[in-house]
Amino acid sequence: MIYTAGALLALGLLALDQWVKDWVSAHIPLGEGLPFLPGFIELRTVHNYGAAWSSFSGQRWLLLALTSAIVLAVTLLLAKRVVRHPLGVLSCCLILSGGVGNIVDRARLGYVVDMFHFEFWPSYPVFNVADICVVSGAILGAVYYLWFYEKYDKRA
Repeated sequence: MIYTAGALLALGLLALDQWVKDWVSAHIPLGEGLPFLPGFIELRTVHNYGAAWSSFSGQRWLLLALTSAIVLAVTLLLAKRVVRHPLGVLSCCLILSGGVGNIVDRARLGYVVDMFHFEFWPSYPVFNVADICVVSGAILGAVYYLWFYEKYDKRA
């Protein structure tokens, strides 16, 4: 049951990510912004040809390969039932959703569409729903591993 719920959540977040990217691309010209939560977050259309802080910029195929390898590894963890605790499953599903969302962009467009910009922190990179999923999944994964893996999922 937890795997089905995780898969549905991942698919829903993937759909949300792609919808937001399409909406922003259609309604906000490249490089321009629109207030979302005034004084906190604005929607700004950015084409990111790299990873966070534009690292590995222009390395489309390397980023596709690395992200695909991570997505495959996480998928195998779930498929082989290595991760069984609900927090671990949630973490994996968030990482999968975000990873696939950015893979779709990079494969289809050659870049990732980013849109959330912290107005109060101008040097912070613009990010998207997929990035939120990956970061949230990684944080939850660390919590799962540090506090729950040994007790619930470690094999003898």
